[in-house]
Amino acid sequence: MSAPHRRPALIIFVIVAFVACLGLGWWQWGRFESGSGTGQNLGYALQWPLFAGFVVWAYFRFVRLEQEAREDSAPEAAADSAPAVGDSAASAAEPVVTPRARRPKPVVAREIPAGLLPERPKSATNDDPQVAEYNKYLAELHAGDLDQQITDAGLRNHPERSAG
Repeated sequence: MSAPHRRPALIIFVIVAFVACLGLGWWQWGRFESGSGTGQNLGYALQWPLFAGFVVWAYFRFVRLEQEAREDSAPEAAADSAPAVGDSAASAAEPVVTPRARRPKPVVAREIPAGLLPERPKSATNDDPQVAEYNKYLAELHAGDLDQQITDAGLRNHPERSAG
């Protein structure tokens, strides 16, 4: 297997972020101990080290996921470059690489089971002619009001005022 990839820029970023978070925690602790310190400073003083720990955890998680992705693609690449069936001398000389034993990934439910959530309410369909007539009347009032506002704002196209 190839050597692990080195990422000096990412490692430097993690170290700088870790030290910065701890420094900010120390600074907030100093603010808390001062005469004008408040409980909010104490909260931040306890919160910044958690951020520092998260940066380190995220880096190691990133490296682990990338390594697993490489291992998942390695058997496919090995199968593509496997020697022919009759080529026993070449296969005897090469060591057999077996993937590292891993815990099976837990099966995660992706769908919400039926009946768990309440049904969505159905929209009421109203076929009453009086309601339809009233809605039509309201739409006409709205259109007239909108037309009046456009005219008052001077946004109506007037052919006699063309710029040409």
